[in-house]
This record gives sequence, C-alpha cells and structure tokens, in this order.
Amino acid sequence: MTAAGWGPVDGTVKVVDPGVPGERPARCLAVVDASEKVFAGHFPGFAIFPGVCVVEYVQRGALATLPEREPGGRWVLAAVESSRFLSPVYPGDELTSEYVWSRKDGALRCRASAATGRGVAAQIRLRFENRKTQTGRAGETGEMGRDTEARSGRDRGTDAG
Repeated sequence: MTAAGWGPVDGTVKVVDPGVPGERPARCLAVVDASEKVFAGHFPGFAIFPGVCVVEYVQRGALATLPEREPGGRWVLAAVESSRFLSPVYPGDELTSEYVWSRKDGALRCRASAATGRGVAAQIRLRFENRKTQTGRAGETGEMGRDTEARSGRDRGTDAG
C-alpha cells in the first residue's frame, strides 16, 4: 500500500508493515528523491530536506497505518503535539518511519520516529480525531463543516477513513 497526497513533498510513502497495536509498530518507507521541489531553495549547493517535509511524510505514513477505521467517520490530523529533529535528511535518503499508536479521550495518538541510514532523524507525536460525516446545516458536512475546515487548513491532505 502506498500513500500520496498534495503538500510540500512529491513522493509517496510505502507501508512496509501495518503493525499490530500493542504488539509491534507499523513501519513505512519513503525515498527522498533529489528531484523534490523543496531542494531548489533549501539550500542551493547544500540540499537539506526541511523538517516540515519530514513531518509530512510521517503524517502520510500515519494515515496509511491508522489502526482504526469507523464507518461514517474520517480521521483528520488535529495536532502535531511535538517534533524533535535530530539529524539532517539529504537527497537520496531512504526515510523509514515507525508508528506506535494509542487511544486517549476519543483521539488516536501516534508516536513516530523517522530515520535514515545514519540514524534517527526525527521524533514526532501526532494526534488524530474522528470527524463524523453527518450532515449539518445547509452546505456543511461533518462536525465543523467542510467549508470551515478547508478555510482553516485543518483537513489539507489529512482525510482517512
């Protein structure tokens, strides 16, 4: 299974192991291609993959490995609770990520680590919330209404379910 989307990165994330919650983490792989558009300005002559792009790949992998899916709902990224960048990611690196899932207060939380062949590049914690797709007022769907979510940027590339 692969996960792609729109955003700051061009590549896709491949699910290597969907994992089993409480038993083993989910695992994904993304190849950071030298043709990624962000390298043109980050930084010419010494390309480094921006942290926000690492977070994007991790978020895509998280969506692809969600341990729960409910009919009539969709999981959306509600927060990047923390991010810690430990080493750079360069063009051509294979970025492997592992996901440990937990459930708290109705939300799914994910502790993720992303690594290259040189070691851990980032540790990231994400929180996903299930937005029911019930019909609200005219022109709106879901808890906040799709129009509101689109304006706030809360659902860009984060739908799953």
